[in-house]
Amino acid sequence: MTQENHKLSVLEKVGYACGDGASNLIWMTFIYFQLNFYTDVFGLAASALATMLVVTRTWDMFFDVLIGTMADRTRTRWGKFRPYLLWMAVPFGIMSVATFTTPSFSASGKLAYAYITLSLMMIVYSAINVPYGALMGVISPDSQQRTSISSWRFTFAFLGGLVVQFSTLRLVAYFGKGNQALGYQLTLAVYAVAAVALFLAAFATTRERVQPVVEQNTSRARDLRDLLANTPWLVLCALGILSVCFVSIRGAAIVYYFKYYVGSVAGAATFMVVGSVMSVLGTFLIQYVTPFTGRKNAFIGLMLLATVALVLSYWVGPDQLVLLYGYNIVYCMLTGPTSALLWAMFADTADYSEWKTGRRATGLIFSASGMSNKFGWVIGGALAASLLAIYGFRANVVQTAEGQHGIRLLMTIAPAVGTLLAGLGMFFYPLNEESTKKIQAELAASRAK
Repeated sequence: MTQENHKLSVLEKVGYACGDGASNLIWMTFIYFQLNFYTDVFGLAASALATMLVVTRTWDMFFDVLIGTMADRTRTRWGKFRPYLLWMAVPFGIMSVATFTTPSFSASGKLAYAYITLSLMMIVYSAINVPYGALMGVISPDSQQRTSISSWRFTFAFLGGLVVQFSTLRLVAYFGKGNQALGYQLTLAVYAVAAVALFLAAFATTRERVQPVVEQNTSRARDLRDLLANTPWLVLCALGILSVCFVSIRGAAIVYYFKYYVGSVAGAATFMVVGSVMSVLGTFLIQYVTPFTGRKNAFIGLMLLATVALVLSYWVGPDQLVLLYGYNIVYCMLTGPTSALLWAMFADTADYSEWKTGRRATGLIFSASGMSNKFGWVIGGALAASLLAIYGFRANVVQTAEGQHGIRLLMTIAPAVGTLLAGLGMFFYPLNEESTKKIQAELAASRAK
């Protein structure tokens, strides 16, 4: 096949992107509202919440690898990865609603319910999102097409987040009419129906084109050894952990910041919406920047500049909204494209592994990459909940000066540490545009034989 044959239609790019729109209707609800839901509505203490997030999310990370190896060995008329979008869409919707349901149990019963539903939600999330991520690695063998589809994907991801940020608190108020528990349950029901439809659209409009050079018959142990010898993947895995960690910390802090520091929880929705619009814009534009800068250099520059914006925003007062919004716009424009860059580069590490070993394990690579995202989510969520506990946070009361200081740290300095380390860490990524093109050309010649 020539590179011209690899060009994807807009319909397929949009169809694939629908999957991340679906995922982020739920994922972003977790990022922005889960901690506040569990402390202020469900009724968990911040310290108990921190422990629960670590326990439920840590063991689940290893399930990602299991799903990835299963997907690599799946054989259906629809391909390896697409069938999971069909099979798991409805369970994904059901567990989304269950996780944001508040039962009439005792305190210990509620805690047990939270452990069970969150654990099951993470299993279902892995079962649909690991194959969805791996699908990007087999839609096209061309790196520029992957960058393009990744930009579309994360544009839709941010659009899903935009819907969540703009609508969630409004829908909770509308459906709940003063009963926040009922409001959250019905709001998630709306999101779940939309997510199921979008995942099915992604299944219907995409195709798998990249196949192993030969029909492979390797063990899971050998696949894991190949993965751990994949230096480019190891670097990106670490950067993925840092990236999701800072997004999780800052995302969770926004509602607390506006409710307890600025003094207007309603302002959080507008703040998040403006940020997401800027993130969408930055993500869509990055595909026109990387042909000149390369993805590695673009990632480094974006992260280091975002660190500066976060640090400066620490000194913004509760009444300095213009300055607060200004720093947020800069931060979101800069960090929005970084996820798209990372996931496009993860696809390149699948090529690197095939080029180096002669075997391809796209599902494993993307599942382990998703595991790094979950690990970042574990660290980010646990750090956010722990810092709230350390600084004496108490739900639904006026915070002490120390409590407000902790919330400000969550919003600024803590995520800045993540962006700084991620930007510096990209210097260790060994692939560049030239080496990636060489690998892809050699693989194409090998497949042609």
